[in-house]
Amino acid sequence: MVQAAKDLNIGVSFALTEEQQMLQKMARDFTREEIIPVAEEHDREAKFPKEIFDKAFDLGLVNMNIPEAYGGVGASILEECLVGEELAYGCSGISTSISTNNLGALPIILAGNEKQKEYWLGDRLMGNREFVSYGVTEAAAGSNVVGMETRAEKKGAKWVINGSKTFITNASHAHFFTVFAKTDPSAGHRGLTCFVVDRNTPGVSVGKKFDKIGQRASDTAEIVFENVEVPEENMIGQLGQGFYLAMSVFDHSRPGVAAGAVGLQRRALEEATKYAGEREAFGVPIAQHQAIGHKLADMAINYEASRLLVWQAAWAVDNGINNPMFPAFAKAFAADMATKAAVDAVQIFGGYGYMKEYPVEKLLRDVKIFQIYEGTSEIQRNIIVRELYRGKK
Repeated sequence: MVQAAKDLNIGVSFALTEEQQMLQKMARDFTREEIIPVAEEHDREAKFPKEIFDKAFDLGLVNMNIPEAYGGVGASILEECLVGEELAYGCSGISTSISTNNLGALPIILAGNEKQKEYWLGDRLMGNREFVSYGVTEAAAGSNVVGMETRAEKKGAKWVINGSKTFITNASHAHFFTVFAKTDPSAGHRGLTCFVVDRNTPGVSVGKKFDKIGQRASDTAEIVFENVEVPEENMIGQLGQGFYLAMSVFDHSRPGVAAGAVGLQRRALEEATKYAGEREAFGVPIAQHQAIGHKLADMAINYEASRLLVWQAAWAVDNGINNPMFPAFAKAFAADMATKAAVDAVQIFGGYGYMKEYPVEKLLRDVKIFQIYEGTSEIQRNIIVRELYRGKK
């Protein structure tokens, strides 16, 4: 298909390379063999998937965005999305736990100096197989990043951080954090700066993990900083440029989050299609009733459209196209359509869909967070509207 596109001088091809197909198959096989058999147990017990993380690490499915120079595979965002869809098909909670290092490492990848990359990415994440969490969200400043209250004050050769972060994925297991704090409260969005904070630094504490409705295999907790001293060398990027760094991080990470929603959509579609082809009512499989068949058709349409938006967003970032609308399109549409797919799958299963012994019940609980984390669906629409009017009088 790729060669045919070249022969016909076609400018767009939706074909994956042979290497990408192999990566996709490896992730799909890993999901079938290692995730799906234990997903229910991890969900029921809210069990952190450390063993699965280690197996995924061995295959190169962890820390995918870390460049080869620091021990990673240097995957493109599109390749991250291919893997993310497959893992989330099996369990979006386990997938989130596996992929969070990608998010936590992004500030260092995008703005860190060579020494920081060698140590935090190479030695810590790849060498020691550590976890890193991303610290932006606060209790009183969820969507409003500029409204964060965590402060970092310069005292001599060190920065002293005070404040807290909430809803932090993998916080209970993280060995260090990339943390955003106000270094100049009077400067608005130009007053934020990013720091790396080691978990063992005095004054760092992690609260009890939250008990969640869904994605229960993913650890989520609060981090508190009380007079935490970090050296100047732990500042990532330039002073006062943290807001721009955080926005760049989201542009790089949102396609992967959207890919997770796509994976859940595909699982909902396949489970519903299988059930509707076997379950009979009024003498025929319920898929033959238009009320059910059209739900399946819409689920299939929305899955394909979501996946294409994700691939477009990933392609744009991989090619240096700085347009926040593409990740926002993908994140908003994939999250909303995944939610609809999960609801419709439960409806197709009827009363059985409401029971824990059937897989769609878990999908319904897991899916809602896609409309919330890494920027709510409403925030994605705000971004889209802003970009539509950018430069217009």
